[in-house]
Amino acid sequence: MAGSRNYLLGYGERLTTPVELPGGGGPKAAPYGFEEARDRLAPMVQRVASALAELPDKACPDGQAVASLTLHPEYYAKSHFPASVLRTAELRAVGSRPSMLTPERCSRDREPKKTPTTEYFVAGERSSFSRLADRLGNWTADSAGSSQLAAIERVSVPVAAERIRRMEERDGHVPLELVIHASEHPQDRFILRGFQEYLRDLDLALDLDRTFFAGNLCFLRLRAEHRQLVEIARFSFLRVLREMPRLRLDPLPLPQSSGSSSVVSWPPQDVLDSNLRVAVLDGGLPATSPLRSWTRVVDAPGVAQEDREHLSHGEQVTSAMLFGSINQASLRQPLCRVDHYRVLDTDSSSDPFGLYDVLERIKSVLEQGNYEFANLSIGPTLPVEDDDVHAWTAVLDEYLSDGRCLMSVAAGNTGQHPNDPVLSRWRIQIPADCVNGLTVGASDHATGSWSRARYSSKGPGRSPGIVKPDLVVHGGSASEPFWVSDPSQPGRVLAAGGTSFAAPAALRSGLAVRAHFGPVLGPLAIKALLIHRTEHDAQPRSEVGWGRLPSALDQLVICSDDCVRVVYQDEISPARSKRILLPLPLGGLSGMVRITATFCFATPVNPEHPSAYTKSGLSVYFRPHRRKFSSQNAIHPDTAPFFQPASLYPMNRSLRADAHKWETCLHRCIDKRATSLDGPVFDIHYNARSEGRSTAQAEKIRYALVLSAEAPRVKDLYDRVLQTYRNRLQPLVPILEIPLRSAAG
Repeated sequence: MAGSRNYLLGYGERLTTPVELPGGGGPKAAPYGFEEARDRLAPMVQRVASALAELPDKACPDGQAVASLTLHPEYYAKSHFPASVLRTAELRAVGSRPSMLTPERCSRDREPKKTPTTEYFVAGERSSFSRLADRLGNWTADSAGSSQLAAIERVSVPVAAERIRRMEERDGHVPLELVIHASEHPQDRFILRGFQEYLRDLDLALDLDRTFFAGNLCFLRLRAEHRQLVEIARFSFLRVLREMPRLRLDPLPLPQSSGSSSVVSWPPQDVLDSNLRVAVLDGGLPATSPLRSWTRVVDAPGVAQEDREHLSHGEQVTSAMLFGSINQASLRQPLCRVDHYRVLDTDSSSDPFGLYDVLERIKSVLEQGNYEFANLSIGPTLPVEDDDVHAWTAVLDEYLSDGRCLMSVAAGNTGQHPNDPVLSRWRIQIPADCVNGLTVGASDHATGSWSRARYSSKGPGRSPGIVKPDLVVHGGSASEPFWVSDPSQPGRVLAAGGTSFAAPAALRSGLAVRAHFGPVLGPLAIKALLIHRTEHDAQPRSEVGWGRLPSALDQLVICSDDCVRVVYQDEISPARSKRILLPLPLGGLSGMVRITATFCFATPVNPEHPSAYTKSGLSVYFRPHRRKFSSQNAIHPDTAPFFQPASLYPMNRSLRADAHKWETCLHRCIDKRATSLDGPVFDIHYNARSEGRSTAQAEKIRYALVLSAEAPRVKDLYDRVLQTYRNRLQPLVPILEIPLRSAAG
């Protein structure tokens, strides 16, 4: 790098303009004609009505029940939801889940094959199902909803046994987690009261004072014997029944041969940035901890007696947040102060239902809205599930949905488990599947040759949110430990490993960027920047996400002379489109140009609709050359592939064709000849949905974009771009000097 430092360019949003993009396609070819669709569905509805009529009355509160409606795979798009059919039948959708189905027939005589689609749970009075069964055979092509019948491939009743997640059979009462289709709104209280009465007949007591709501789902706790599970699962509004997961604490002490413990010379200074704070939600700090010099310890509301194991975990996580992996030779002062909220107590591990109390405390802290940065290295011992969203995940995503907070979440330490397709213990652990957070796995080395640490939980995540973890950072290994403050020997260090430490270490890099430049970069932009600068090294995406985070701050904030990197921070309204210019100098480019783009946005979520979990999505179109049009009548320049679905998803994942539009993070780099680029732009369009279908009732969303262009044969690219766009782009100016080579490590 010659001369002064080439800092990131900011204010890229000044290079965006509104644009009108063409709408969707024309009329859809139907796989079934009206009469065929009606005649094939009528007996299905009749069987559903009969099956619901046979359920015990108390399994159907206030005479209401839940059935299943599966869409034909060609009608998975949000605009094809059969709302008119449900309205005519006096039914309502209460949830959905992804499904695989081989339809009876496809349009245009295509060969039917097993294809992803959506299964909806629909509720209403049993008499409504009976009336639909009696009348459907008499519908005509003019009947309300008749045009939507072809969208429905199958109607059925959920089987009780299918609602039960796999668990080991044993004697005695089992602590259970139950998920019910019910919101906290007063109109759904009859469902919970009905469930309480239903369980009373089974000699089971349901405590309705200890419930947890997420979207239109209610999470309950119950003790029951294994022989009672199927009977419990017959309650019509039950969605899932599983054994209550236990709390996970992730530290993995490494053999002493990994390194010897020694006394640490703690830095005498206060923090670098006294205006910046980060929240750590964990087990607290021991009274003797030397880390209290830079940490404020707060007991979360309702937390009880301290637990020694939890205090140890809390100290080690806080150590990673303050210092990263402790380098005893050059231990520097912390970036900022830590507010450590103790959310764990003695009951958190011993009480099988303690997880809900912990979540309630976490929620109470987050709802204060005081933090732009937070870390969570605890959670349930439960891998991500493709067809259900857990309360822990939904609560975090709801809090993070406005993009005002960057939360790092530990992926979990189950990666060493075998690839059992049923239990999937090796997959990322709840709530690491949240789409609005930053899920962090562990690499085995900080620099040089590296791979996923053997213990680090693997992806993929759920779709949307398929690329999980988002990234990896050094979390410790036998050959290169992660050094943390030793809780048992104050003033000494301990060799350890775990994603519990990788998560705060990754967030610490983001804090370094924030301290360096100040509030000019928001949390969402910092998230995009961290992902943008990851190195992949051909590692499997399902193991390391987008890649490993650099260990040095200069790799995040400094551009080489032949590179330009621009940060865009903006908002977009639903159903609107924007054109985003990639700044390149006019003329004079030669050779190959590597373009890297990272989009991140925050979104509200639908916990009861896993396959349509994100309410917001971006359609992104890359137009590399402003003078190339497919025809004389074309309004916009031609598009070229950039974020192809094949580059995002593992080849063995069967997903909806539009799934990539609903991912909250898109990241890719491509190589283009300089001659093929002239005024390149990205067009984005904001898609909004609610309960799995399109809606006009949506708020603006925040998004951040980092764009890079690297041209090895153009040695003054940075200066030329800065000169060309000097009235719109500005280099970000550091307000606090941080050692660029070490502060982010």
